[in-house]
Amino acid sequence: MPAIRLSVAEAIPHLLRAADDPAAAFWSAATRLALKLVAAGRILPGVTAGGYDAWRVGPLTSADIDLIRRLAAAMPPEARATPTAGTSLPAAEDLLRAYVDAVADTMPRSPAAPLAAGQRAYAATEPLRLPELHGWSEEISATLDPDVRVSLRLEAAMPGPFRAVVQVHSVTDPTLVVDAAELWTNGGLGPRATVEATVALRRAARVWPPLERLLQVAVPDEFVLGDDELSELAGGAAAALAEAGVDVHWPRELVRELSARTIIGPSEDAPSDLAGFLGGDELLTFRWQLAAGGDPLTEAELDQLAEAQRPVVRLRDRWMLVSPDLIRKARERDLKPLSALDALGAALGGSTDIDGEHVDVVTTGWLEALRRRIADPDSGADLVDAPAGLAANLRDYQLRGLRWLARMTSLGLGACLADDMGLGKTITLIALHLHRQTGPTLVVCPASLLGNWQREIARFAPGVAVRRFHGTERALDDNGFVLTTYGTMRRDTATLAGHRWGMVVADEAQHVKNPSSQTAKALRTIRHGARVALTGTPVENNLSELWAILDWTTPGLLGSLGAFRSRWASAIESGEDPVAAQRFARLVRPFLLRRKKSDPGIAPELPAKTETDRPVPLSREQITLYEAVVRESMAQIRASSAIARRGLILKLLTGLKQICNHPAQYLREDDPVLAGRSGKLELLDELVDTITAGDGAMLVFTQYVAMARLLDRHLTDRGLSPLLLHGGTPVAQRDEMVRRFQAGEAPVFLLSLKAAGTGLNLTRADHVVHYDRWWNPAVEEQATDRAYRIGQTKPVQVHRLIAEGTVEDRISALLQSKRQLADAVLSSGETALTELSDRELADLVELRGSR
Repeated sequence: MPAIRLSVAEAIPHLLRAADDPAAAFWSAATRLALKLVAAGRILPGVTAGGYDAWRVGPLTSADIDLIRRLAAAMPPEARATPTAGTSLPAAEDLLRAYVDAVADTMPRSPAAPLAAGQRAYAATEPLRLPELHGWSEEISATLDPDVRVSLRLEAAMPGPFRAVVQVHSVTDPTLVVDAAELWTNGGLGPRATVEATVALRRAARVWPPLERLLQVAVPDEFVLGDDELSELAGGAAAALAEAGVDVHWPRELVRELSARTIIGPSEDAPSDLAGFLGGDELLTFRWQLAAGGDPLTEAELDQLAEAQRPVVRLRDRWMLVSPDLIRKARERDLKPLSALDALGAALGGSTDIDGEHVDVVTTGWLEALRRRIADPDSGADLVDAPAGLAANLRDYQLRGLRWLARMTSLGLGACLADDMGLGKTITLIALHLHRQTGPTLVVCPASLLGNWQREIARFAPGVAVRRFHGTERALDDNGFVLTTYGTMRRDTATLAGHRWGMVVADEAQHVKNPSSQTAKALRTIRHGARVALTGTPVENNLSELWAILDWTTPGLLGSLGAFRSRWASAIESGEDPVAAQRFARLVRPFLLRRKKSDPGIAPELPAKTETDRPVPLSREQITLYEAVVRESMAQIRASSAIARRGLILKLLTGLKQICNHPAQYLREDDPVLAGRSGKLELLDELVDTITAGDGAMLVFTQYVAMARLLDRHLTDRGLSPLLLHGGTPVAQRDEMVRRFQAGEAPVFLLSLKAAGTGLNLTRADHVVHYDRWWNPAVEEQATDRAYRIGQTKPVQVHRLIAEGTVEDRISALLQSKRQLADAVLSSGETALTELSDRELADLVELRGSR
């Protein structure tokens, strides 16, 4: 049964009915009420009917009185029963108030009262005189059991001043209301009405001293308000009086909903071309705009408001109540002009901060048209289609990404495409290059992705020139793509910065998440026509990483790093200001396109399984080893025959594959240093970081147990604690590993291909990595099916790591271009290759293009 929340007053009858002893439960509730009133300071000295001094509760608010009456109405008969037969029960409210007063009188007399209060809250500082006690007693009596309450009705005379008229209301019948002048003349509302009204005004005067003028006349009916007093009421005094039980009623014709916001727009002589504007030093006007009921004031009305000498102004045939702050804004309506990016950021966020005040922002002219244009990339007449030179069909979400990138870059603005891994960031960027045709595109990426970029460009944009600016071959061109690494860019910044690029792309842009790093500083020096960042993890640890990416794509959008941290990061990361998170999302959304596989409209368009070859370069050590083994082995193979030759070929292929994996595996090192020696290991680290940052899980297959152990050691040293399953794993331990992985206790599962290629259900994995190739597609597919099987609810991304320019590369090309032939030739794996001639074998294993 759902929980029902009740107020204290509403809950009391239910509690009493449920109690075993209703009388005890009632007086317990009464005691708690009395203690609550005393703790809140509702206590004053008084005199009993017998003439003794006593503490009593008061002054009471209307809410306090209502609570007392509700509790009295719930008093059970047992709580006021008398032992004398035939005697009527005492009045419940009188009995309750007497009890509450008794508790209030006892508390200040307790020796522990000063300690409980933290001060001598109830002690008189000087001797009390009897007339004062009687005056206080009269006020407390009126407060405890009032028949009336008072309010102030403000009236505006044309063109005279405002008057405050005292109204007296019946407590028992709220519809009975009379002016104080009539009450004092004709009576009514009970015999104590005038006394209670005077007492109420006396209490209110303690809250707002101008009311003391009413206490100095015989009939406290009304008084004239000065401008300062009117300002005080508008500025908070009215709210304080309402808390004390005296409402303030403003004239109906008085407009109080004057509001202030800022308006941003281009100056009259500003260029209408946005690209020219962003590249220049022109500023946008930035000024206050005041509005009445949402309708902006005219310049003439603003001038009239600025000249106002009082808090009430006559505009549009109505009185308008304005604060001194609004008058100041009308007088100083022009603010410091804004730069283009500052203005655009304020327009997109819909608000800005001025001198610590958060205000709404509206835009005008072409700036407003621009805001609408970039906020909705699917609107407008300039929507683009997939370029004719693209040898692929873009999925719907990829086409939308292309249109978004095309619009942002055409406006001279940067962008960050932050799709999940496997959603096609690379093909979208290639399509953008073909669409723009504004000069060469520089792609900066990790070394492990150079081969992938080169192959994807050749696949999807055949005929487009691709050059590498890396290693010993560092060529630049004025068309097509130039690929380089973050390390090469950092070491040869001058050359790259001296070239004019149509577009600069930072792939895996989290590499520049530290803006003070040399890599990030070098990237900022490269001239560009447009900047695009690609990443699957725009935020890994904190929002400052997102600032670093967006401050590269669109410098100045988010201000300085220090200002960003104080204005946005601290409030959002702490979770203390959800409104700030919403404003920030509105600000960055046009510059950051983030799609996940789980988003509606994305996953249904994805293939259930996406397979990607990931070419990686060999390290210098790997190149040396590879060439030496090929040279020595081919000499032995040429001199051998029959069975011996087949054995030598298998040994050669095994050795080359181990070198491609890691030199330490081939050299059988006992305690090797692993980092920095293998291109595959570097790419695996990239994949692990990206996948685990997105809360993904991955299977890593290798046909070599020794390599699996090296990977286990390496990832363990990195703090990941992967699982490792191979042919020697006992059945019970094997089952426990599967359970742990499926339960999410480990994000990485290392598996021997032969031992784990069949018979396992590992559907938690959404990524499968084949660290080395088995060269039998059926075997690899069976291994992949450990994740891609019934029960899998997420798209599966398959990554095949291929050492670039090696025998792995040639076999991979054969599998892709001639799959049917490959199935026939390689159905028995490496054994089929032993039948190749010496020339065919030499051509297969020769190292190409890795120097």
